[in-house]
Amino acid sequence: MTHFDALSLAPALLKAIREEGYSTPTPIQAKAIPPALEGHDVLGIAQTGTGKTAAFALPTLHRLSTQPAHAGIKGPRALILAPTRELAAQIGESFATYGRHVGLRHAVIFGGVGQGPQVQAIRNGAAILVATPGRLIDLMDQRLVDLRGIQFFTLDEADRMLDMGFIEPIRRIAAAVPAKRQTMLFSATMPPEIRKLANSLLNHAVEVAVTPTSSTVERIDQCLYAIERARKVDLLAHLLREDAVKRAVVFTKTKHGADKVVKRLRAAGIPSDAIHGNKAQSQRTKALDAFRSGRTPVLVATDIAARGLDVDGITHVFNFDLPMEPEAYVHRIGRTARAGASGVAISFCDNEERGLLKAIEKLTKANIERRPLPTDMAVLPKPAASEHRGAPAHGGSRGGHGGGGQRGGKPAGKRGGKPQGNRGGSHGERGQSASAGGGTAVAEAPAAAQPSRHNWPGYRGTTRRGR
Repeated sequence: MTHFDALSLAPALLKAIREEGYSTPTPIQAKAIPPALEGHDVLGIAQTGTGKTAAFALPTLHRLSTQPAHAGIKGPRALILAPTRELAAQIGESFATYGRHVGLRHAVIFGGVGQGPQVQAIRNGAAILVATPGRLIDLMDQRLVDLRGIQFFTLDEADRMLDMGFIEPIRRIAAAVPAKRQTMLFSATMPPEIRKLANSLLNHAVEVAVTPTSSTVERIDQCLYAIERARKVDLLAHLLREDAVKRAVVFTKTKHGADKVVKRLRAAGIPSDAIHGNKAQSQRTKALDAFRSGRTPVLVATDIAARGLDVDGITHVFNFDLPMEPEAYVHRIGRTARAGASGVAISFCDNEERGLLKAIEKLTKANIERRPLPTDMAVLPKPAASEHRGAPAHGGSRGGHGGGGQRGGKPAGKRGGKPQGNRGGSHGERGQSASAGGGTAVAEAPAAAQPSRHNWPGYRGTTRRGR
């Protein structure tokens, strides 16, 4: 079995890897790191949860620390493109973790927030730039970032960027990067469009692949309940109260549906929060931080979190709504059973979703176990009337875009100021400034008041109040 010590990585990197408790690389790391260290272009086919971030971060850090910069050219030397804000932020965290002893600065840029601090991070001498395509194009147009010194160019989740309409921005960015560079492209799937893109960007690439597209993690226990739509939230609350559920992600089809589920769960005394494209970046960050820390053990999300949500300890994934694309099912349930742990994926299916279920089972080449509905499933109380009108604490529907108390959620006094959430919040963010960009004018939603009595096992929130 290969060990990291055998991969010829710089001592500073090996020290950081040991400090993180890792000794053996994952299959994608073992296959991708050696050719990357030799300077070859790499085409990697791997799902999320396989350790692919380290597969490109480690060789990039190694070569940056051992190879000189282009003479007379300032600016970043490595560029990593990611489809969403969340994934970009997590990639940045990985570079900080693995490169803690290397001494190289990095900057993470994405839309939905003011660009001022991001531009300053680049000017402070960031050698590594992690970016979403939309915000990077914005800064290129403003001549606030110089890509002439890029020596290492990586595209992560390339198929996701294709789905989000980023192919042309990627081509434009690639044209601004020196032709003499090392390029790595990673994708969970390899449709013809991605193969064509790879052929145009990569030069005699070494192709590595692990985990076929249709496979699901063997350590995930999958099951399904056939249930009418009106009773889904009752079943969800019933299952969330089980002792085995410690940290759960619930996937819905729409943003409004995610907010609605959160309202019902909170009304039932189950701490939860929503994350989707209509949330301001500050709200999404706050929700993710609370989820990671355990303060909010249930995160309700749209498919914006199907990839890029890398949180250890997620015990359960609930498909409240089945995904429209069967491939999304694989990515959704991959949020659990990470870092060697086991996990549970539970799906709900109403009559209108039978076709979606058939497509999922055809892709995964397996029949999902059907389970009978619990006989003691209670009917949840309806939210208070004020919550139906969109109380800010619950992400309401009329102020649901996060905005300044106005209908439609636009920040006060800013025309067209909805926080960018479509396409991962990074495309179409032109013209944002540090003071008005991407929802910074939006007030933080106040924390939801905790119910008087909880039946949530292991809840670690504020002290419970009596009747």
